[in-house]
Amino acid sequence: MVLESTIVCADTSEYMRNGDFVPTRIQAQQDAVNLVCLSKTKSNPENNVGLLTMSPNVKVLVTMTTEVTRILACLHQVQPEGALNFLTGIKVAHLALKHRQGKNHRMRIVAFVGSPIESDEKDLVKIAKKLKKEKVNVDIINFGQDEENAEKLTTFVNTINGSEGTGSHLVTILAGTLLSEALMHSPVIVGEDGSGAVPGLPTTGGGEFEFGFDPSSDPELAMALRISMEEQRQRQEDETKQVIEGSTAETKPTTTPVTTIGVPPSDSEEALLEQALAMSIDPEGGTASSMDDTPMPDFNHMTEEEQIAYAMQMSLAPEDEGEETPMETNAAGGSKAGAAKTGDGVEDYSEVMSDPTFLRSVLENLPGVDPSSETVQNAMGSLLQQQEGDKDKEKEKKKEEEKKK
Repeated sequence: MVLESTIVCADTSEYMRNGDFVPTRIQAQQDAVNLVCLSKTKSNPENNVGLLTMSPNVKVLVTMTTEVTRILACLHQVQPEGALNFLTGIKVAHLALKHRQGKNHRMRIVAFVGSPIESDEKDLVKIAKKLKKEKVNVDIINFGQDEENAEKLTTFVNTINGSEGTGSHLVTILAGTLLSEALMHSPVIVGEDGSGAVPGLPTTGGGEFEFGFDPSSDPELAMALRISMEEQRQRQEDETKQVIEGSTAETKPTTTPVTTIGVPPSDSEEALLEQALAMSIDPEGGTASSMDDTPMPDFNHMTEEEQIAYAMQMSLAPEDEGEETPMETNAAGGSKAGAAKTGDGVEDYSEVMSDPTFLRSVLENLPGVDPSSETVQNAMGSLLQQQEGDKDKEKEKKKEEEKKK
C-alpha cells in the first residue's frame, strides 16, 4: 500500500450554516471528513492525517497523526464564522506537509469548498504550478456553491495534473444529496481505478466484509459472531413455528358431537320437570324408537300443565315396539292396573290413564316431581277431564253407528 500524509482543509465560513445539505453544510462536512480520515488510516496503518480550517483565519487544529478521534473532536468544536480563505489555506497545508515525520510519504491535500472563492484565477494557477513541482496532489470537494466555483477549481486541478497526471481530483456534489455517500463512490475514496476502496467503512457497498472487518485478522471473533447469528436465526425459526402451530390449533373446528337439552328460563320446578321429561325420553343417551317419527314439541311455548301431561305420556310409552310387555303398577290398595288391547291389536291405555292412583304412583317415580303440588294436581285433573270427554265422544259415535244399522 502507498504511504501517504494527508492534510484535510475544512471550510468553516458563514456559508456552512445553510441547510441545503442534510442537516446543514457543516455537519455534512464533519461526516465527510470522518470518512476521508478513516479511508486514509485504514488503507495503511502508517498513514498520517492532519486538519486545518480555512475561515475566518487559517489555523492548523491537528498536526499529522494516526488518531482520527482527535481530528473529529477538534472539528466538532468549530463554529461557522467569517469568509473562506482558500488560497491561504492551500499554502499553509503545503507548508505543514513539508514538516511531516515520514519523509518517504507522498503528500496530499483534501480541501472542502462550500463557499465562494474570492481569489483571482491567476493566483490559483500560480500556486497550482508550485504544488505540481513539489509533487503534491490535491483533491477538492466542491459543494454548495458549485456553479460559482466550478470554472476556477477546474482550472486549478487541471494545472496540477498537467497533460498526463491523474493524481488530483475535483468532485462536484449537488445539493440535496448526502455528502458522505456521494464521496464513498468518488475517486477521493476509491481512487481512479477503484483500488483504493477500503472494506469496513461506514456506508461501504458490496466490498464490505460480513461483520464489518476482515475475518482473517481475528478468526476467533468471526467464528463467535457466526455461531451467534446461527443461534439467533434458529431461535427465530422455532418461535415462528410455535406461533403457526398455536394459531392452527385455535382455528381447528371440533368434530365431537354435543347433545344439548334446552331448558326454558323459568323457575326450578319447571327445570326439574324438563329434566324428568328428558330422562324418560332418553334414559341412556339415545332416543327412544317410538319417538323417531314424533316431532319434539317446543317446551318454551307450553304451559306447566301441558309439560306434566306430556311427561306422563312419554313415561307410559313402550320402550320397544317389537315387545309387548304388560305394564303392572302396584296401587295403594294392592290392586293391579293393566293395559287392554283393542280389536286391531293396539294397546289401549285409556283405562290405565283414568286411574288416579296409577298416575300418582307414576309421578312419584319421576325425579324432582312433587305429586302433592298444586301444579301437578291441576295437570292430572285436566288430563282426566280430557280422557272422560274422549270416552263420551266415543260412546256417542257408537250409538250413532248402531242407529244407522
